[in-house]
Amino acid sequence: MRHQLRLFFIALQFFTRIPIPRWVGFEAEWLHHSARYFPAVGAFVGVVAALVFGTAQLFFGPTVAALLGTVATVLLTGGFHEDGFADTCDGLGGHVSRERALEIMKDSRIGAYGAMGLVLILGLKVAVLSALGALSVWSAMAALLIAHTTSRTATVLMIAWLPYAGDEAHAKAKPLAQRARLSDVLVACATTLVVVGAVVLAGSHGVEVGSWHAAMTSLLAATLMLLWCTRWLKKRLGGVTGDTLGATQQLVEVAMLLAWLGANRWN
Repeated sequence: MRHQLRLFFIALQFFTRIPIPRWVGFEAEWLHHSARYFPAVGAFVGVVAALVFGTAQLFFGPTVAALLGTVATVLLTGGFHEDGFADTCDGLGGHVSRERALEIMKDSRIGAYGAMGLVLILGLKVAVLSALGALSVWSAMAALLIAHTTSRTATVLMIAWLPYAGDEAHAKAKPLAQRARLSDVLVACATTLVVVGAVVLAGSHGVEVGSWHAAMTSLLAATLMLLWCTRWLKKRLGGVTGDTLGATQQLVEVAMLLAWLGANRWN
């Protein structure tokens, strides 16, 4: 149990700016095995986003709450996934070779495609959350929790399915260049099921968090987006990189929020 807690803290340190206890230590292999707790970190980020969103809506309304909730996640994670999305847009936005695309994604400078992609995806998040907040603040908070959790599970699945596309010897996070183990995938998926189940159960007891129909629709959207990203990256790069994993997380998150909004508006 102590080692499992250590793995969770490793994942938390990798994806957020939260300081961790000194006793945790670090081994490169631990980062690879900590993939099982990526969804748990996502749930933590989702809880923070939901609390900021819910509190802000009490005072400022849904639009400002949506913006503050998004800002909270960016500050908490250091824009980790958003940075990967921007780099992926730069690398794959134009018609360049696989080798050139990988080279572009290694460049820390943001280009035109990255800037446009970042503005559009952040703007879409804020717009969708604002619309959700106008319908039900509790439903918007539940959507944030599920989307942040499930989108991290999507990255674990992609690590298991696809090989590393870049130069493994020079990977920024070399342990993540290895395939995820089946046990890690199962733990990650179980975490998502627990979170989704808790939200659905709360809804069945009268809490206005959205229907089971909204939860299932958002999970379907996540699955379709993950399959599309997997096919696209396999065809375009032959695998994944850290940046494309971040891009996948962002795309799955937005797809789930959109599906949740659509399901609640038409239910």
